[in-house]
Amino acid sequence: MNIPVTVINLSQRIIVSKPVFFNQNSNKFGYVRLQLRSAFHNSRRGARKPVSEPNPIENIHIEGPLNASGLLKPFFFTVGVTSLSLAGCVIWEYENLRSHASTFLKRPGQWLNAHHKRVSANNRSEPGPIKKWWSSLRESEKVFYPILAANILVFGAWRIRPLQPFMIKYFCSNPSGSAKCLPMVLSTFSHYSTLHLAANMYVLYSFMPAAIASLGKEQFVAMYLSAGVISSFASFLYKVVVCQPGLSLGASGAIMSILSYVCVQYPDTRLSIIFLPMFTFAAGTAIKVIMSVDLAGVIMGWKFFDHAAHLGGALFGMAWCYWGNMHVWGNRDKFLQYYHSIRKDS
Repeated sequence: MNIPVTVINLSQRIIVSKPVFFNQNSNKFGYVRLQLRSAFHNSRRGARKPVSEPNPIENIHIEGPLNASGLLKPFFFTVGVTSLSLAGCVIWEYENLRSHASTFLKRPGQWLNAHHKRVSANNRSEPGPIKKWWSSLRESEKVFYPILAANILVFGAWRIRPLQPFMIKYFCSNPSGSAKCLPMVLSTFSHYSTLHLAANMYVLYSFMPAAIASLGKEQFVAMYLSAGVISSFASFLYKVVVCQPGLSLGASGAIMSILSYVCVQYPDTRLSIIFLPMFTFAAGTAIKVIMSVDLAGVIMGWKFFDHAAHLGGALFGMAWCYWGNMHVWGNRDKFLQYYHSIRKDS
């Protein structure tokens, strides 16, 4: 089975580059998804010593203790965010359909079309360059670029030193932190390393066309937001079980759900590794290998990646493909009828 041509990149294959969570190999505070080494180094000039930008969380001491009772509030937060994401995107889909239907019904009769077009052409102003660019984008790109913009905005905020304490508190998820719940969502849009941001956004861009072609943009956004908070909770759960505190940030958990969904939905699609396009393999095989590595990392306690977040996101993507798409999103009619009655009365 092949993905439609709109999904394939220039080489007629989706380039696979596993979304990564780098981790800090520090004895002081467990691990983080992003290896927060000094990301920027000044080049040598003459006999001067290289100056590196200080890492904002390099010397943070993560305090415990971690206990199971501390997971209760994050669990209900995860359920709440997932429910609100689904409800909000169902309403978004309803409003889009309502808008299209209203536009269609307001069209003039066939005998007025020619005159209407002439009047519209005379009164229509030339669209600006931004509007032209936006109109030229594919459906998947219109969803990707707002996500990219949010990630770049947060990435830029990390570069403002007065904001770094705020960023550490609210844009790094931490089961032992004073702010537990909100960072579970915000950390999904948080990257400190340029390489981390670029790799995750490239993988997301590569797999989004296939996912949106199958799900639609509204269901995709609901799944992406839900996967972000669910993968954060999976990371929380693992850290509490093994009593290993640490900070986490990055979009890899959410992206892993998209990757696993596409690989399960289109298992016979041929994929290739970036920079090695001559070696191809089936998408179904790829996701099995990736999840096996993450499972081994969880069991063996590897600290370079946040394997629990990866595995949680991948399992959610598979569950959505096999069950959620049909039994959750497919049974939204009752909610739509309820919202329609409210919308009609108002």
